[in-house]
Parts: sequence; structure tokens; C-alpha cells
Amino acid sequence: MKFLLVEDNKELADAISSRMRLDGHVIEHAENLADARAFVEVGEYDLILLDIMLPDGDGRSFLKAHRASDHDTPVIVLTARSQVSDRIGSLDLGADDYLTKPFDHAELEARCRAVLRRKAGKTKTVIELGGIVFDPLAGLLSVNGESVNLRNRELRLFELLINSPGQVFSKQKLSDRLFSYDDDVSENAIEVYIGRLRKHLENSSLKITTLRGLGYRLDHVR
Repeated sequence: MKFLLVEDNKELADAISSRMRLDGHVIEHAENLADARAFVEVGEYDLILLDIMLPDGDGRSFLKAHRASDHDTPVIVLTARSQVSDRIGSLDLGADDYLTKPFDHAELEARCRAVLRRKAGKTKTVIELGGIVFDPLAGLLSVNGESVNLRNRELRLFELLINSPGQVFSKQKLSDRLFSYDDDVSENAIEVYIGRLRKHLENSSLKITTLRGLGYRLDHVR
């Protein structure tokens, strides 16, 4: 998953980013509203973590504008304000959840998982298809009953493909979802990860097809 964190407290931002990256997520960090707007103009995100009190304004103005632009990216508001009226106001503007500071990082992770499940319209996240059982939130994959150890980016790449079987993903699209702007990415990084996934899927009926000039597609070969 790719997250955008809008938070001006560097210590808190670093802590959240570190925890999310350990879970295999890609996370971009904006310190203010101007940077947050720039990020969403050029990138796609699975979830936005939004602070309210920012150096250049109120995070709720960003939330309101984001929803007015018909963006349906889930947003969790991070706020130091504990009054009920503040929380209700954020939800009314389109927030999917809120968390009052200070919070436990384990609770933040759980809230993220819950919001992402609701966005996907699922009460459970386990996917079973073509001899595989995949739980992206737990980071578990099995092929014909055999557990497969996926590295973080392999896991997130497979998650993108398995959530949209039959859809073509360009190399650039995959790169944008798997890497942050600060990552030093080699030109053949996506090819390397695709190759690893193909080896993992050899004994299943799932196949990653290369479409020259277009990208990659996950097919279910019956």
C-alpha cells in the first residue's frame, strides 16, 4: 500500500513512517498543506494520514477540497483536539476515521487496516484464487498449501496484481505505487520483482503476462 502522511511534527512523522515501512508500505511525507496538495496532484495513494494543525493552515481545508474533487482516497485524521465537536466536524467533512494524539502506533496500524477493509468492501481481506491463499494485511501467501516468503515489495506488487486480475499495469504505474520519490530505483527494479513473483507462482494457475510496450497483467489460467 502507498500512504501519504501529512504531519509537521518531524519526530512523530519519522516514527509513523518507520513503522509503516516495516509493514512493507510505501509512505510519502508532506510537512504542510502546500506539499500535500502537490503530492496528490501527481500521485495515487491508498490512504492519507492527515494532521489538522499545520504550519500553513487547517488540515480540514485540505480534506474538504479533496472530497470536493471527488477523490475517494480514505483519510484518517490525526488530531490533538479531543472535543467531540472537532471529531464530528472532521467526519462530516469526509474523514473515514480519526485518532486523537497521543496514540499508540499499534492502534494506528489497526485503524489503517480497518479503513482499508471498508474501502475494499470486505469484512475479510484473504483472497483465494488459482491455488493461492493470500492475506495482504498479515503478509502471508501460500501456494497449494505451501507457505511462500515474500519480501516487502514483492508482497505489495502481488497485492496490486491480485486485487485487479486481468488489468494491465504499466511499469511506470507499478513503480509509482511501490517506490517513494526518495527511493533510489534501478531501471529494471520492476522486472526483478516480477521475475521473483513468477517463480513463486510456478505451481499455481496464476500467471503474470508481459504485454510488450504496455506492461504486466495477472491471468488466471484455468
